[in-house]
Amino acid sequence: MRRVSVVGNSGSGKSTLARRLAATLGVPYLELDSVFHQPGWEPLPSDEFKRVVAARADEDGWVIDGNYGAVRPVVWARADTVVWLDLPRRTIMRQVTWRTVRRALTREELWNGNREPVANFFRWDPEESVISWAWHKHGEYRDRYAAAAKDPANAHLAFIRLRSRRDIDRFLADPLRLAADPRG
Repeated sequence: MRRVSVVGNSGSGKSTLARRLAATLGVPYLELDSVFHQPGWEPLPSDEFKRVVAARADEDGWVIDGNYGAVRPVVWARADTVVWLDLPRRTIMRQVTWRTVRRALTREELWNGNREPVANFFRWDPEESVISWAWHKHGEYRDRYAAAAKDPANAHLAFIRLRSRRDIDRFLADPLRLAADPRG
């Protein structure tokens, strides 16, 4: 386990797990949101996004977290492991709501000067609210990664599906053991 893609719904804990895993493995960490979201929440142009991610994916070791379809083929072509956070919707909603409240109240800077907009609490359009995004995308992510884990095109990847806080804690306690036997 040297090149790991961490995927899952918004609010599932991808970035927290990915940072801890990168530190344990002694490899660089990249949060795709930090590359994609430029100042003013402007997206990085697609070609530039792919170029930056491809350069990082060419390195010998890394942990990259995010679900961006535009760069998934680049990341997964070089990855050896996919860690999929597949927590229950109720857990994700509690986590994403609390995280959004904390970030909005503290005005925490996320990436490139961007901050959580308070509007996340008042909009139901998934394109305008991370809370709504997490609610609406839960089933889509579950279906996407379940299919990807079974797809013969991904046979070179070890898929590790973590379904609970306990699974996450057990994995982080000894990630290499679980990678050797993803069934636990």
